[in-house]
Amino acid sequence: MMLYRLMKKSNPLLIIILVLAFVSCSFTSQSFNDPNKDKVLLQLITYVLSEGHFSPKDLNDDFSKQVFDEYIKRLDPFKRYFYHSDIKEFKKYETAIDDQLKAFDLTFFNETHAKLLERIDESKQLYKAILSEPFNYERDETYNADFDALDFPRNKKAMKDRWRTQLKFSTISSYYDLVQTDSLKTIEEIEKETRESTMKTLDDSYGYIDDRTRNDWFSVYINSIVEGFDPHTFYFAPEDKERFDVQMSGSFEGIGARLVKRTEGIIITELISGGPAWRQGKLESGDQIVKVRQSDEEESVNVVGMRLEDAIKLIKGPKDTDVILTVKKKLDGSFQDVSITRGIVEIDETFAKSTKVEYDGNTYGLINLPKFYIEFKDAQQRNAASDIKLEIERLKTENIQGLVLDLRNNGGGSLQTVVDIAGLFIKTGPVVQVKSSNRKTEVLRDRDRSILWDGPLVILVNELSASASEILAAAMQDYKRGIVIGSKQTYGKGTVQNIIDLNRMVKNSSGGDVGALKYTHSKFYRINGGSTQLEGVKSDVVVPDRYSYVDVGEKDQINPLPWDKIDPVSYDLWYSNTFDKAIAMSKLRMEKNAQLKLIDDNAKWLKEIRDDNMYHLNFEAYKKNIETREQEAKQFEAISDYKTALSFKSLPYELSQFQKDTILKEKRDRWHTNLSKDVYVEEALHVLKDLGDISSTQSNLSVIQEK
Repeated sequence: MMLYRLMKKSNPLLIIILVLAFVSCSFTSQSFNDPNKDKVLLQLITYVLSEGHFSPKDLNDDFSKQVFDEYIKRLDPFKRYFYHSDIKEFKKYETAIDDQLKAFDLTFFNETHAKLLERIDESKQLYKAILSEPFNYERDETYNADFDALDFPRNKKAMKDRWRTQLKFSTISSYYDLVQTDSLKTIEEIEKETRESTMKTLDDSYGYIDDRTRNDWFSVYINSIVEGFDPHTFYFAPEDKERFDVQMSGSFEGIGARLVKRTEGIIITELISGGPAWRQGKLESGDQIVKVRQSDEEESVNVVGMRLEDAIKLIKGPKDTDVILTVKKKLDGSFQDVSITRGIVEIDETFAKSTKVEYDGNTYGLINLPKFYIEFKDAQQRNAASDIKLEIERLKTENIQGLVLDLRNNGGGSLQTVVDIAGLFIKTGPVVQVKSSNRKTEVLRDRDRSILWDGPLVILVNELSASASEILAAAMQDYKRGIVIGSKQTYGKGTVQNIIDLNRMVKNSSGGDVGALKYTHSKFYRINGGSTQLEGVKSDVVVPDRYSYVDVGEKDQINPLPWDKIDPVSYDLWYSNTFDKAIAMSKLRMEKNAQLKLIDDNAKWLKEIRDDNMYHLNFEAYKKNIETREQEAKQFEAISDYKTALSFKSLPYELSQFQKDTILKEKRDRWHTNLSKDVYVEEALHVLKDLGDISSTQSNLSVIQEK
C-alpha cells in the first residue's frame, strides 16, 4: 500500500516515521564511505537514480552531451565569461562525462570551475572599465537578448563589446525613466547617474558571486546531471535540503509571495491570497525578481545570481514598511518597479472558500481550491477534502442549482485528498492509476457509496492547473460527471516525486552533510489509461486566456518524461446527453464573445512582444518603440473594464465572522469584485444553467410521453 493511502487514518508522528521509512527502504542495502565528499555525492546520486527513478537514463555519450550543454549554459547563460577557445577546450569532455560519472571522476568539473573563477575575475575589470565612460545613446545599434543564438566571444575585443551592449541595455531603461521624469537634471547628469547605479548593482552582485563556495558551484554541476533525468529531479545542497521551494508563507510579516530559485533567477511561483502582494495586484506567478530596494535606500540591490535565502532576507521585513522590487514580467518581458507595503500574511487564505452566485433568477455555488492541502494540528487532520465537503454542505442549505469548482492556478498537493474529493461527486469507483518505478500499478478508488453533490458540475482549469488538479479534472471528465472549462490543456505534470536524505546512506561519514535528492518515482494515469503527463487535461470547452501563447507547461520544460498509456480500468459513466448539448451551446457562445476575442488578441500581442529579442540601444529608437507599445496596449484596456451580471454573496457563517474580522470581509469583497469581472466564471454559470434547463426540458418531455 502506498504512502498517501496510509495518511488518511494515521497520526502525525506515525506519518513522519512512515515517510522516513518509505524514502529510504529501497536503498538500505548499500552504504557509501569514501572520504572524498564530492565523490561520495556522485556515487549516491548515480546509485539512487539508477535504482529508484521511474525512467532511469543510460549514462552514454548522448547523455554526456546533454549534461555538457546544460552545465555550460548554467555557468554562463549570458555568454560573457567564457571565450570560444574555453568552450573548445572543454569540448574534449563532451562525450566523456558519462565515463567520469561511472568512475566518480571530477576532472571535468575541476577544470571548468577553475576556468570560470578566472574569467569571473577578469570580468570585474571589464565592467568597471566600460562603466567608467559615458554611453553613446545616439549610436544606431541593437541588442540581441536571444543568448542561445549568440556565439561565445572569440577575443578580448568581442568580449568587451558583449559586455558593453549588455550593460548599455541594462542602463537605458533607467536613463529613459529619468529623462521622462527628472527635468531638473541635465542629460549628462542623468547619463552619469544611471551608469553609477548600474555600477553599484554589479558591485553588489559580484559580492554575492564571490561569496559562492566550491560546494555551491558543485551543486550546479550535480543538478545539470540529475535534471537530465527529468525536470522535477533535483539535488538540494545541505543548507536547503528541507525545502523543495523556499516560500514566504504562513503567519509572518512580509509581502506574501512564494519564491523559487531557477536557472534564470528568482521566480515568483505563487501569491498568497490576502497578502500584501495579492492585494496590490501588480505581481504575478512567473515574474522574475531582478532587484530589491528598501524605501529608505537610493540604490537597488541586484539579486540575480544571489542565494535565494539572501534575497528573501532583503524582501521580507516588518509590517508597514515598504520594499521596491524590480521585476521582469512573465508575459511580455518588460521591467517594472513595484512598491509593496509589507504586512501580516495569513495561511488561512490558501484553504478552500465558497460563495453563492445569483444569476438569472437561480442560485449557484462556487468553490475555489488553491491547492490540495493536508495538515496536522493537535492530531486533528485538516485537508482539502474535508473542507470541500463542508463548503458543499453549506452551499446546499442555500438551495443551489449547480456548482463550479475553480481549480485555476492550483499546482496540486495531496493525492489522497483528490480521491476523497472525487468521491463527493460519484457513487464509487476508480479515480486514478499510479505506476511506480517497480512497474507495479495501483488503482486508487473511492469506496464511499454516498454522493454529496449529484447536481450539475463545472470544473474551471487553466495552464497552471497541475498534478493533483489534473487528476481530479480528468476523473470528472472520464466519468462524464462534470464539464471542464478552461485553457486548451492543463499544465501536464503527471509524475510523482520523493525526497531522500542522502546522509542516511553514508556510512561513518566525517565529511559533513551531503544534502538530499528529490527524484521522480511514479507516474499518474487516468482511469481511461492515458497519462496526464505532457498532454494534461484537454478542456471540453476551450476559452482563450493571456497564457494561451506563453510556454508555461510541462512540455516546455527540459527533458520531460514522455506521454504514454496503460490499460484502462472499468468504471460506470455518469453520462447523459445533456453534456453534449451544453458543450455545443457553450462553444457557440465562445465564438461570439467579444471579451474573449479581445483577450485572445491581447495574448497574441504579448507573445509578439515576448518573442522579439532585439532591443534598440539608440535612445530615440528605444523611446519610439516604448511609445508604440504603449499606444498598442490601449486597445486592451477594456479587458479590465468588463463586468458581468453575476451577483456574489458570502454564506451566512462568513457574514457573522465579518463583524469580528474586517480583514476577512475585505478579502471576500475583493474576491467577489474579481469574480464579477471574470468572463470564465460567467461562462461556467451559463453552462450550469444550460445543464439545468436541458435536464428540466427532458424531464418534462418524459412526463408528457408517459401520459
